[in-house]
Amino acid sequence: SHSTSRRQNQQRIYGVSSPVSLAPPEDIDRVQTQRLIEAMKPFGVFEDEKELNHRQVVLGKLNNLVKEWISELGESKNLPTSTAATLGGKVLTFGSYRLGVHTKGADIDAVCVAPSHVERSDFFQSFLAKLKHREEIKNLRCAVCKQCSIQTHSWHFFPLKIDLVFARLSVQTVSDNLDLGDDSRLRSLDIRCIRSLNGCRVTDEILDLVPNKENFRLTLRAIKLWAKRRGIYSNMMGFLGGVSWAMLVARTCQLYPNALASTLVNKFFLVFSKWEWPNPVLLKHPEESNLNLPVWDPRVNPSDRHHVMPIITPAYPQQNSTYNVSTSTRAVMVEEFKHGLEVTNEILQGKSDWSKLFEPLNFFQKYKHYIVLTASASSEEHHLEWVGLVESKIRVLVGNLERNEFIDIAHVKPQSFPGNKELCKQNGYVSMWFLGLVFKKMENAENVNVDLTYVIQSFTDTVYRQASNLNVLKEGMKIEAAHVKRKHLHYFLPAEILQKKKKQSIPDISQNASGLQCKRTSSDGNCLDSSRDMDSKTPCNSSSLNKISKLETSPADTERSVVYQRSNSAKNREKIHRVAVPSVSKGCTIPVTDSEMEDTVSLRMPGPPIGCTIPGYNTVAQLRAHFVQGQQELSWTSTTDPKNAAPKRPYSLTTKGPHSPTSGECPKKTMGREKLTGQDSTFKDGGNPEDIRRRSTENV
Repeated sequence: SHSTSRRQNQQRIYGVSSPVSLAPPEDIDRVQTQRLIEAMKPFGVFEDEKELNHRQVVLGKLNNLVKEWISELGESKNLPTSTAATLGGKVLTFGSYRLGVHTKGADIDAVCVAPSHVERSDFFQSFLAKLKHREEIKNLRCAVCKQCSIQTHSWHFFPLKIDLVFARLSVQTVSDNLDLGDDSRLRSLDIRCIRSLNGCRVTDEILDLVPNKENFRLTLRAIKLWAKRRGIYSNMMGFLGGVSWAMLVARTCQLYPNALASTLVNKFFLVFSKWEWPNPVLLKHPEESNLNLPVWDPRVNPSDRHHVMPIITPAYPQQNSTYNVSTSTRAVMVEEFKHGLEVTNEILQGKSDWSKLFEPLNFFQKYKHYIVLTASASSEEHHLEWVGLVESKIRVLVGNLERNEFIDIAHVKPQSFPGNKELCKQNGYVSMWFLGLVFKKMENAENVNVDLTYVIQSFTDTVYRQASNLNVLKEGMKIEAAHVKRKHLHYFLPAEILQKKKKQSIPDISQNASGLQCKRTSSDGNCLDSSRDMDSKTPCNSSSLNKISKLETSPADTERSVVYQRSNSAKNREKIHRVAVPSVSKGCTIPVTDSEMEDTVSLRMPGPPIGCTIPGYNTVAQLRAHFVQGQQELSWTSTTDPKNAAPKRPYSLTTKGPHSPTSGECPKKTMGREKLTGQDSTFKDGGNPEDIRRRSTENV
């Protein structure tokens, strides 16, 4: 016992606090860890020896290629041949490969470190040309990381994909035993080179700050697999990226330095399901430096105070790796942490096995209301470029939605989906993203109107504006957004994606057990009843959908009223949902009913994308990019169901504030929305979306 105590006293303290437990592992922990490994194997988490050796061979060839290029470049700049041969150069990896947690077929992130005589322009010109002449290199392209302004070469060095960034040091030669851990290496470097080197420096610091690298790596593999399966692995979409997950796992290892991976996975969920955000996660105390580089410090930088889930990189200059996280994405991740804790508790108690932890999230059954965002382009090349830009801005839409006073959570699924045949037939190449919505409980409110017209339009304006500024906007590039109920998702996605959990019993939808009815009040006051599928988890009743789709629109009416009645057994009363739906408009007001809400919410936003016909939606709005005499013009057009078409005419786009009519108030025609004449300049003049929206508002 004396020797054990002495070893504990001599043990290094990792992190910014003392460990929570120094308990050594037990036999059952070793058994559970082996079971965890077996559960991960089917997912391709572990790479075999042959694949690992191939990576090393490829990186060796790339390193020699860089040295050869730097030597040739030195000679072209009139350096002596003997000097040029000793200039050196080095390729250093970072990310999952350097951490030792890469999966089968994963990309390799690397940085090309060059001496001072090599300019950044050389890397993107002469080195790019050298790569093009290599037969084993395919799919070579140059890209720019929009978040950090770092340019990168990306290519396939068969069969591996490599992303290579560039950094120039303030030294005449770069040796093979280069150590980037010394902060003085950053002196006199521009910010782009510092960012390029930061990947290697952060990775090395993380590995140095964990008590047991093998336990850390196995735990990180499990957590990364879990995060991907649960749809919360994406820095771009506002969740966490690889380095952020690595730092959370590293902090868990610091708190439980002697634990094995099975215990560490459970403790990971325990720690971060109870973490008091926005307190930052730190792997070590920030170190001072005289280089005067900007670091994360909310005491000094006001913008840092708005970060909701700060995880701070350990290498100087310290940065927050989670600045993209929003309140919604944080809420989603905390919920998943709690779910992971419940599951791992069951596993360690012998009530379940590790495969349950890696069950995917049933995203399309989780919410009742969704926004489907589609990006389309006329050619495959344009589509690839367009999708990259739209995807990088989706977190802006999430932020706009969660700032709405009636929306509690906007949950985006990071995975994109190809458009169905009908969408691709009309729009070319199509990608879709889905966002689930949770509405807040509204007290003392019988009816609530939620208008998302401006939220959606401001997002599309942002994307189009940036595309125009970057000179990537091409004819045929479009963004469309629509509100879709859970029961209508099958119009967008195949059945295998919308898998529903088996239920013991399926309600008979013909009996309409929940008591919800759909009634439409026509212009003459008569009510048209339409049966409605009340449980969206049950199969859609085709006759009900047909009835909804066959509701006629009177050409004389500019609006129609949809009244939903729902019996409330608890209070023994009915709530009236009044929803104004313009027969020809950019946006449709959609009724929102949520089992968690006693209040009624009406959602107003654009209709479904063109080419996707959903019962109950007669108007489909699009934002198209036109080119008139070389100038970009943005305009709204609509596609109307020919059976229910009202007379064609120009119309304005309005943004209504929240409105809560009293229970006795009858739906009326909106007097504020004036009919526009055919000579309206809003739709004739070119200009940016802001001007269009301003002029539209003036017309109301």
